[in-house]
Formats: sequence, structure tokens, C-alpha cells
Amino acid sequence: MNKNGLKIVTIGGGSSYTPELMQGFIKRYETLPIREIWLVDIPEGEEKLKIVGALAQRMWDASPYDVKVHLTLDRREALKDADFVTTQFRVGLLNARIKDERIPLSYGQIGQETNGAGGIFKALRTIPVILDIVKDMRELCPDAWLINFTNPSGMITESVIRKAGFEKCIGLCNGPITVMKEEPEMLGGKQDDYTWRFAGLNHFHYHRIWDKNGKELTKDILAKMSEDDRTNMANVHNESYIGEQMEAMNCIPFSYHRYYFLYEEMLARQLDDYRHHTTRAENVREVEEELFELYKDPSLHEMPELLKKRGGAYYSDAACETIHNIYNNTGSLMVVNTRNKGAISCLPYDSIVEVSSLINAEGASPLVWGDFEPSERGWLQIMKAMEECVIEAAVSGNYGSLMKAFQINPLIRHGHNAKAMMDEMLVANEKYLPQFKAKIAELKEQGVVIHDEKVRQLCAQGL
Repeated sequence: MNKNGLKIVTIGGGSSYTPELMQGFIKRYETLPIREIWLVDIPEGEEKLKIVGALAQRMWDASPYDVKVHLTLDRREALKDADFVTTQFRVGLLNARIKDERIPLSYGQIGQETNGAGGIFKALRTIPVILDIVKDMRELCPDAWLINFTNPSGMITESVIRKAGFEKCIGLCNGPITVMKEEPEMLGGKQDDYTWRFAGLNHFHYHRIWDKNGKELTKDILAKMSEDDRTNMANVHNESYIGEQMEAMNCIPFSYHRYYFLYEEMLARQLDDYRHHTTRAENVREVEEELFELYKDPSLHEMPELLKKRGGAYYSDAACETIHNIYNNTGSLMVVNTRNKGAISCLPYDSIVEVSSLINAEGASPLVWGDFEPSERGWLQIMKAMEECVIEAAVSGNYGSLMKAFQINPLIRHGHNAKAMMDEMLVANEKYLPQFKAKIAELKEQGVVIHDEKVRQLCAQGL
């Protein structure tokens, strides 16, 4: 790494999350000396890149530090000699997320950004792009670390490490940080009073908690979750867990488990949102519009409070702290997506898991969780198998492989309805799925059309 200061590249730099990332770097500058930051985006995101890039520079100018923020649409220009590359991009922008949510819901099925059919299609669009980024990194900055925050983070990280063989990659999620910041309030304490251990998959992890004296408090949290779950993520309906189920568990589930444990209740909430055009994607787009109006203000030189409503709270605590721990070789404990290496006994040794790990200059060293009980073990094994099927489909563009991924996903109700949903989602995502070009052409010839009016309008606009 450059001892005269670090070069950091953020792909998806026009994201509304970028100000929080800048805030995290500014806060850590004394131990993470940054020379220059490059924000990269695509032509469709150029306007937002200029707006958020100007705010990013104002934030640095308001700090004591002399850091230059560069803006570019040329990824290769930015990557040259980078020390760290962070990724926070969304292929197809928020319009693609609207499709991921509204099309499944039009078929009476869960529509969600990283779970179910929507999560599969987000991965299909994103995996080829991340693999292209890795190709450029091998050529232009082979020693750089790739710090991935792009969802679905586990599958994206697995594609980079296992498919592309690029080992210097760590995947992140703000979920575990949210848990560790909010859970102490449920126990009447502060974060420093407790320790945690996490293990599982991205958006499908479990954890346990202890106090300073080593007394386990996992059951205490489980008892409270069915009444008042303060750790629930902002983008997930806070449907109450079933008390008897929580009593039977010996590890704490994550917010996204609601889609699996409370399918009918969550689907009913989502269908109501669908009818009123208040799906999460549509709400987020409104928040984004407000945010970028704020970002335009030339007097603004700090992260606005509204950003917390975007759903990525504590993002900088994950991304910036990971970079800090690698650069300073700290060995600090974090929850990241990395190779399993036996940490979770029921999953393949080389598979990517979300697990408590020690972070230093060599990357992530996962801490051993050991055995899960049968219920959790079964869930994790089927979810990991589903992820592997999705990755294979994304890389190969094989229709049969995609159907396998749909068949094994627990949030997809199977049969001809599911196939019709999958075909419609392929056609709606034609612009972003070149690997399925031939099959999509065939489906269009067969008469597959878009039924949801909102999605049809987006497709007609070429979005």
C-alpha cells in the first residue's frame, strides 16, 4: 500500500450512501490516511454522481484534511493503482428493485430485494458486473482489497472469491452492526456491556449474546423478541414472531427470518403495500429524491439525518472499519462475509458465510461456531444450496439452472405460477441480462408480457 496516502475507489459512487462513507473516512483519518478518493458511476448515474460528489468534496473541505474527491465514468481510470475498492452499486438502479418487488407480488408471492425471486434477479444482474470489475482489478490494482457492500452481499462475495478466484475480498452487511447497537437497549445496558457471536449467511444469520461475566443472555433476547424487537431492520415489516417458536430456539434469528417464519403475515403486509404503491422500493425512491435535493444545497457539508431512513444505517461503520482493520493490522472482531474454513460445520469448507471474524492485514479469520441444531442446520443448508444454484445460473445464463434456483428457494411457491413469474421477470430485465439473451427472445416470441402496469411503464421507457 502507498505509504504517502491511500487511494480509495468507490464503484457506485453516485449512491445516496456515499456521504455516510465519507463521514466514516473523515472520522478515521488519523489512523487511515487517505490521499485521494475516486467515485465511479455509469452514464445513467452521472447527474447523481456530480451532486453527491460535490457534497463529498465539501465534507472533506470542512474537515482538517486535504483529500481530493475525483469523479469519473471511466472505471479503469479510477482503478489504476488503487489500494482499496468498495462496491455499492445497483445494476438497473432503483427501477430494477421496483421490478424485483412488484412482479412477484403481482403473482401473490413475496417481493423483496435480497430474498425470494427478487433477490435471485438482483444476483443475476449483478454477478456478471462484479466479475468484470474483478477482471479490471487483476490488471490495474492486483494488490487492492475489494470491500463489497453490493447486495446480495453473500452471493456477490462468493462469486468473487470462488468463481473468479479473487481472494482479497470481504463482503459486508450493516445488519449485524444494527443488532449490536440496538440489542443492548432491550437488556437495559450499553454496547460495551456485551459480546456477540454471529454465524450463518448474509441476511440469514443467527447470533448469541453474553454479558461481561460470561453469562449467556440469548434466551433473554428471544423472550423479548416476540413482544418488542428493537433490532428489526428499517426495510422489514416488524411482524411479531411466534412466542413459542422463540422459546424453542437457542440462537437469535435476524430480521429477514420473518419472511421465512411468518410467510403469510409478511406477504399480506406486502400485498397491501403493492396495492397502494407503497412497496419498499417505491418508498426508497421517494427518500432518494428528497436526499438528492438536500445534497444539492451548496451550504450542506455533512451527512443529513434523512439518510438514516434510506435503510443502510451504520454502513460506514462496516466499510470504513474493515478498511481500517486491514490497513492497521488490528485483529479486531467484526461480522463479515468470508470463506467458511470450518467455522460452520454443516456448510462446505470453501463456501462464503457471514460470521464473526478477526480482521487484519491478511483479511478475515472466521471464529468457529460449531454445530447448529437440526432446524437451523436445515435452513442454512438449503439456503446455501439455493445461493450456489443462483450463482451458476448468473454465470452460465442457463434457463434450467435458473429454474433449479427457483425450485429450491423457500420463498417461492412452486408450479406453473412460479415459472410464469420467472419468465416475466426475465423479459422485464432484458436490458440487464445479456447472458439470457437467447432465452428472453424465445419467451417474447411465445407471448410472455409484463402484467404489472408500473413495471410495464418502466420497461416501455427503456428502464
